[in-house]
Amino acid sequence: MTTSTLTRLELPSDQDASGRTFGPEELQQLADVLASGTLTSTKGSRVKQLEERFAKLVGARWAYACSSGTSAIHAAIAAIDPEPGDEIVTTPITDMGALTPILYQTAIPVFADVDPRTLNVTAATLEPKLSERTKAIVVTHLFGNPCEMADIRALAVERGIPVVEDCAQSFLATCDGAQVGTLGAIGCFSLQQGKHISTGEGGLVVTDDEALARRLFLFINKAWGYGDPSPDHYFLALNSRMTELQGAVAVAQLDRLEGVVAARQRTAVRLSEQLAGVDGIAVPWIATGNQHSYWKYCLRIDSERLPGGADALAVELRERGIFSSPRYIRKPAFQCQVFTEQRTFGNSRFPFNHARPEAVDYRPELYPGTFSGLEQVLVLPWNERYTDDHVDGIAAAVIEAVSAVRGLA
Repeated sequence: MTTSTLTRLELPSDQDASGRTFGPEELQQLADVLASGTLTSTKGSRVKQLEERFAKLVGARWAYACSSGTSAIHAAIAAIDPEPGDEIVTTPITDMGALTPILYQTAIPVFADVDPRTLNVTAATLEPKLSERTKAIVVTHLFGNPCEMADIRALAVERGIPVVEDCAQSFLATCDGAQVGTLGAIGCFSLQQGKHISTGEGGLVVTDDEALARRLFLFINKAWGYGDPSPDHYFLALNSRMTELQGAVAVAQLDRLEGVVAARQRTAVRLSEQLAGVDGIAVPWIATGNQHSYWKYCLRIDSERLPGGADALAVELRERGIFSSPRYIRKPAFQCQVFTEQRTFGNSRFPFNHARPEAVDYRPELYPGTFSGLEQVLVLPWNERYTDDHVDGIAAAVIEAVSAVRGLA
């Protein structure tokens, strides 16, 4: 079949206004900040308002805004305060922005395998990677699908290890009724262009721990003790502050967050209902008691049932106007040069030169879930502007594409 005879969908995109929720409220907030002449959050009110409202929304005692999701992770790792060569166990299927802060804070990322159904770490995959040098666990709730946190928390409590939650893709997702980000010691969120709500770049960190809250606040602010009787720069830290302009947009965006997530969930359920039982594909698997917030919608493709697997299906979907992503990432993080060649600070290899050999053992046979999960996953774009017609069109296109792939065999 030629592309001229195919029905091509025109889907809203989170990379422009068609798939975003920006409106007059953001413009008014920005105008008010500009009229005030105060663009720094150390003197303004919008970022403080965002922090107070976000903490209340997710049920945390403290929330702090910062310049990016990467900065949020960096602040969290700095708050944990590892020694050189300490180990932080995490996932190999994540953005590099969730890993480089570990290295910058002189610790070694140790990669656990994942459940191929979700591409999330589990207690069973984390436990073999823990050692006497483990300083923290970082879990990523990938695509908006929460990890199985009850088991992970139990493991962490047993070992006395704090858990950092990377919630960049999972605003308002829940585990047994509790918000992600509040299930560990620190939760980290991103306000990057394509997230549930956006300020272009931006981040948030939350915690219930007073000592960690103090270190989070200080690290974002160059470790300067704003408000202290005799402030100083108490330790090595960066300026990761959010501007009042970003805060203004975020305050307006926050009003829409619950509706954004509800819209994504409703349309995702509709698609799952239409694709359930289609031979060769599986709709998202969600652990009992968890609620997915659908940053993206992921199919699992059985290459034994569909020749060519996710790659072949992606080609067919592209001809129908759906720009999906086979594998999500090209390769696991540990196969990137920063890890394979230990490219860090000059030629020092620091902090890798402090690593145990077992901590930097990246043999593929140690990660069966990672490689099989990446082989199977096909990531569909998703946003809150999808209508029922969009979803019905996607469902029809997927079913047609499945038939076309079979016809090519």
